[in-house]
Amino acid sequence: MKKKIILAAILLPFTVLAQEAWPNKPINFIVPYPPGGPTDLMARLIATPLSQKLNVPVIVENRAGASGNIGSAHVVKAKPDGHTILLAASGNLSANQFLYSKLGFDPLKDLAPVIQISKFPLVVEVSSNSPIKTFKEYVEFSKNSENRVTFGSASNGSPQHLGAELFKSYAKVDISHVPYKGAGPALVDLMGGQITSMFDIMGSSMPHIKAGKLRPLAVSTKSRSPLLPDVPSISELGYPDFEYYAWHGISTTAGTPKPIITKLNSTIQEVFTDPQFREKWLEIGSEVVSGSAEQFDDFIRSETKKMEKLINSLQIKLD
Repeated sequence: MKKKIILAAILLPFTVLAQEAWPNKPINFIVPYPPGGPTDLMARLIATPLSQKLNVPVIVENRAGASGNIGSAHVVKAKPDGHTILLAASGNLSANQFLYSKLGFDPLKDLAPVIQISKFPLVVEVSSNSPIKTFKEYVEFSKNSENRVTFGSASNGSPQHLGAELFKSYAKVDISHVPYKGAGPALVDLMGGQITSMFDIMGSSMPHIKAGKLRPLAVSTKSRSPLLPDVPSISELGYPDFEYYAWHGISTTAGTPKPIITKLNSTIQEVFTDPQFREKWLEIGSEVVSGSAEQFDDFIRSETKKMEKLINSLQIKLD
């Protein structure tokens, strides 16, 4: 027993030094979606200042496929030393486990939350040529059985799809889902009048709203968005309990030492305190979010329960 104690005492300083030395090589920043999208943009915005603060390269690597599952699985299998991190989204951390029969990993057990970084409101919108002028009119129009009201989304199980379905359950409205292969084609058809409406992530719709091609009716967060201050929230329009948004965060491999997660969290929070960075972040349509790793963990678990109830009630499967 004494030998074990002595050996532990000898090894302890080396263990502490190893943790203090983090990071001691480049950090692989895995984006589980294709290049050019909003998730990729967020990672690249963060990577440069994060690299400068940690004094090592932060390399953005796109590993797309299966709604974010392929890239997530790569991080799950990585060495838990804090040198592989994931830009995770609401899909691969909460919703996908109920959309796919065999995910291959458990997000709550196999990934360690680091920090929440985004909160993207959805904007309920119609074409600027639509006769629907307000959100109240949209709801009334949807409740009229003589009208066929549709909403487009980026795909089955996407935030646009699930956000609209959640509202349907609150408001008891009859709106039919039209899934597309990406938000872009859906927006084209919305502006062309082929579909009635869309519950879109604000960042992708803002250019069309500014150009006057889309009419925003409401936003899906509890309070109004600073990007659309004149557009009411669904919550203030008679549905006080309603709130839905797409969100992102950074996670790493489960088993990564707590001091590394704490340092990574605090460093990312430093990045977000820079006024110029915050301005760029708002420009892509996201509110600035931060907090502890523990807060992010609690948030993921809460969102997971919400998604389990919603997806199971809809009986959606993507495989």
